[in-house]
Amino acid sequence: MNAESDNSTYPNCRLDRCGEVNISYPFWKMDSESTSQFCGYEGFGINCSQNGDQNISQIALGGESYYVRGIDYVLRNIFLADYNVFQVTSLSNSCPRVRHNITIGTLPLYFAMYSVNLTFHFDCNGCPSFATEIPCLEGNEGKACMVANTSMDSDWGEYSCDHEVVTTVTKEFMDTFPNHSVEFGRVLEKGFGLRWGQVDGCEKCESSGGQCGRHISTGLICFCSDGTTRRGNCKDSEKNVKKKVIISLCSAVFGILLMCVVFYIWRRRQNKRRSYGSSYRSRNISSFTSSMTDPEKNGAYHGVQIFKYRELEKATNYFDSRNELGDGGFGTVYEGKLKDGRVVAVKRLYENNYKRVEQFMNEVGILAHLRHRNLVSLYGCTTHHSRELLLVYEYISNGTVADHLHGEKSSPGSLKWTTRMSIAVETASALVYLHASDVVHRDVKTNNILLDNSFTVKVADFGLSRLFPNNVTHVSTAPQGTPGYVDPEYHECYQLTNKSDVYSFGVVLVELISSKPAVDITRHRHEINLSSMALSKIQNDALHELVDPHLGYDTDNEIRKMISAVAELAFQCLQNDRDSRPSMDEVLECLVAVQNGMSSNKHNMLDGTSDDAVLLNHSQDMSPDSVAAAWSTSTLSTSSG
Repeated sequence: MNAESDNSTYPNCRLDRCGEVNISYPFWKMDSESTSQFCGYEGFGINCSQNGDQNISQIALGGESYYVRGIDYVLRNIFLADYNVFQVTSLSNSCPRVRHNITIGTLPLYFAMYSVNLTFHFDCNGCPSFATEIPCLEGNEGKACMVANTSMDSDWGEYSCDHEVVTTVTKEFMDTFPNHSVEFGRVLEKGFGLRWGQVDGCEKCESSGGQCGRHISTGLICFCSDGTTRRGNCKDSEKNVKKKVIISLCSAVFGILLMCVVFYIWRRRQNKRRSYGSSYRSRNISSFTSSMTDPEKNGAYHGVQIFKYRELEKATNYFDSRNELGDGGFGTVYEGKLKDGRVVAVKRLYENNYKRVEQFMNEVGILAHLRHRNLVSLYGCTTHHSRELLLVYEYISNGTVADHLHGEKSSPGSLKWTTRMSIAVETASALVYLHASDVVHRDVKTNNILLDNSFTVKVADFGLSRLFPNNVTHVSTAPQGTPGYVDPEYHECYQLTNKSDVYSFGVVLVELISSKPAVDITRHRHEINLSSMALSKIQNDALHELVDPHLGYDTDNEIRKMISAVAELAFQCLQNDRDSRPSMDEVLECLVAVQNGMSSNKHNMLDGTSDDAVLLNHSQDMSPDSVAAAWSTSTLSTSSG
C-alpha cells in the first residue's frame, strides 16, 4: 500500500472509508494496490463500488456478495445484508426471493447470539400450520413457505417442497415487522450480525504489538509500530537489533573510559582519604547490596523456584519449534527437560500481554498458593530481571480432554462414560476451589483440561486469568474467552463473574455427552455453536440426537439416566441469564449425586476426586429422577437462543 495513511503508528495499515462505513484493521479496502499486499485478515477485504451517487461496501462470504451495513470495532461485530436482497428492496420491492444459503466458509466469523434462522421452502404442496405462507412468492407449481424456527423443519408430514434456502436475520427486526408474510423483505434488508475472532497465524504478530497482513509471495506478514514489516512478530526487528548493538558498543567504550578515570582519581587520593574512605565505602557497600536483594539469589519466590533464563532456554533446546506443545492468547508453551531430569511445560509469555513487570512477580506469589490435585502445579518462574517472563508448570503427558473427545487421540468408544463422569466431577471440583479463592478462570474449555496417564484431570491456565487485567482487548483467546465457550452476558456487558465459568463448563458437559467440538463450521449453520445445538435438542426432547452413540445411551438404562441428568444440568449452566445458572458448588453437588446415586454397585465413586467432592456425600441418597428434576424447572420456558 503506497497511499497515505491516517494511522501514523502503522503507516501500512491505513484507515479508509467507503460511503458511511469506516474500514479499519482487521478489515482492509480492496483496490489495485492491495492485490499483492494488504494489512488485515485474509478474506476481510471490503470492495467499495459506485452505485449511482453512492459508494457501496461489499464483502464476499462463501462465494456470495454481502452489503456491509456497518462495523462495530469495539464489540467486534460486522452487520451484513444479502446484496441481491438489498438491491431488490432498495427498489421498493418488498418481496425479494432468497437465492442462496448464507455460508461463512473458513473465515473466523460467528453468528451473533441475537440471530434467527429463516428457512424458505419453495414450490410446496401447501404450508403447515407452523409455517408462514408468502403469497407474493408463489410459483407456477406451488406455494412458498417460511419457517422462523428451523428445528421444526423435519415435521412437514404430507407437505413436500422442491427445495429450501436458509438465511439469517436479526431477532430484533423480526419483532419490529410482525407481519412476516408481507414484510419479510424489510427484515432481510436489515440483515444480520457476525462477530469476528482471530485468524490462525496472527496471534504472535498481534501479541507483539503488530497488525497482521499478507503478501502475495511471502504469505503472512506483520506490520510493526516502527514502520517495519516482519515475518512472525515485531519483537526484534533488524532496526532494533542494530540499535541495541550500537548502544551496547557505546556503553562499553564509555564504561571503560569511566573506569580508567575513576581508578586514576582513586589512586591519587587514596592516602588522603584512607580513614574516611574506609568507613564511607563500608556504609555504601552495605546499602548497595541491600538494595540489590533479588529473589534469584535465594532461589525461591513465595515458595516457587526461581529459574535462570539460560537454564530454561537450554531445557527447551532454545525454544525449538519442534518442542511446542501449544500456542494461545497469553503465550507459547514448550516441552522442556530440566537438569534434574524433570520434564516440564514452559510458558513463554508474550511481551505485550503485561504492562508492569512488577505485577508479574506479585501475581506469581498469589498463584504459588493455589494448590489442588486437579490443578496443574506451578513449579516456578523467571524473575523480573530476566530477558523474558517464563512460567514453569508440571508436564502432563496424556493430552487434553479435547484430544480424547474429538482430536488426535480420539476413537469411537475409547473414552467410557464412567471416565467422562469422573472428568466432569474433577473439573468442577477444581473450579469450585478457584472460585473459593476468588479466581475466575475465564477460559474453561476442553483444551485447557489436561489428563495424566490415569485420566486424572489437571486444569490448566487458571493462573493466567489473574495475571492480566480485564481491559485487555487485543487478544481474542484467553482474556475474552474462546468462541463457543463465552458467556453471552459477558459479551454484552463485559462483566466477568463466577457464572461466566459456569456457562463455559456447561459447554464442556455437552462435549462430554456428545464428543462434538464446541464450534464446527461444517455443521448445519444453526448448529455451528454446540451450545445452541444442545439447547435446541434438549428443549425438543431430542437428546438422543446429541449423545455420542458409543456411550450406551440406547442400551444401558443406568447410563441413559445419568446422561439425561447431566444434560439437564448442562441446560441450566447454558442459560443466557446468569442469575438462572447454578453456582459451581451446586453444579459439583449435582454431579457427585448423579455419579454416586446412579452407580449400580453403590460403591464410593469419589476415589480420585478432591476433598471438596468428599464433603458432598450427603447427596448420595438423591434419586436420578430427583436430580434431573432439580435442574429442569425452567426447561420449557427458556429460549434456546
